[in-house]
Amino acid sequence: MKSKLYVYDYDQYEEEGKGPDTMVADILADPDLAELEEVRIGNWGSAYEDGCQPIIDQIVANAGRFSHISRLFIGDMDYEECEVSWIVQGDYSALWAALPGLKDLTIKGSTDLELGEICHEGLEALTIICGGLPTSIIEAVGRAELPNLKKLLLYIGSDYYGFDGDKETIRDMLAQADFPKLEYLGIADSEIQDDLTEVVLESRFMSQIHTLDLSAGTLTDKGGALLLEKIPQYPNIKVLDLHYHYLTDEMMERLEELPVELDVTDQNEPDEYHGDIWMNAMLTE
Repeated sequence: MKSKLYVYDYDQYEEEGKGPDTMVADILADPDLAELEEVRIGNWGSAYEDGCQPIIDQIVANAGRFSHISRLFIGDMDYEECEVSWIVQGDYSALWAALPGLKDLTIKGSTDLELGEICHEGLEALTIICGGLPTSIIEAVGRAELPNLKKLLLYIGSDYYGFDGDKETIRDMLAQADFPKLEYLGIADSEIQDDLTEVVLESRFMSQIHTLDLSAGTLTDKGGALLLEKIPQYPNIKVLDLHYHYLTDEMMERLEELPVELDVTDQNEPDEYHGDIWMNAMLTE
């Protein structure tokens, strides 16, 4: 797959006037564009204060030039460029109809993020990486018309950085969602990972997916015990991703006996402060 990252550094932003208004023009001027399958858009020079709406709007306006792009990642930057909770996103409402050939969309950041009414015949993968996912976005995913979606990965995050729901929010989303071809379900990066594990294990998608991703959150032995009980009931589950967790050594050993490909790397220890126990999701700020 031919992929290219487009990004502005600080000097380009400060000295050359580069920013979200100029990003798509520079992409269109790139002779490599015609050969690409994936476009990755990193820091547009001011991601912490200026949203990517001009980028989205100009992709839509030039949809014909992007019709061959099957994978799009908007917000592909690390914390040294911009903390995930600072990334100002945009409204994707018009993108769904503009790019019918899109197969894979990844969005990083949830500040000012809007998805509109999601309707796309060809999209196979949707990933939203953030420090806190608003209820409005979760509900939009639940209403989405994505008949060919195979992979859904949502970073739930922290209420301090934008997550304003609870386990019932996720339960309602999974109950409403209609993704007949879903194979990979990821409800990750949560500070209530045990609760969300319970919700996911009770969802109807458990009987059709082959990969379950509950990684990057505060999963403890409580959630581990639920997995030990439920996973054997679903022989269709081949991969269980739990990397970054708070499981004990004993629970990890027990989970390793499950007939799945298991990832329990990156074990963490809870912190204690003035008698309170603190656990953090992997990605919040």
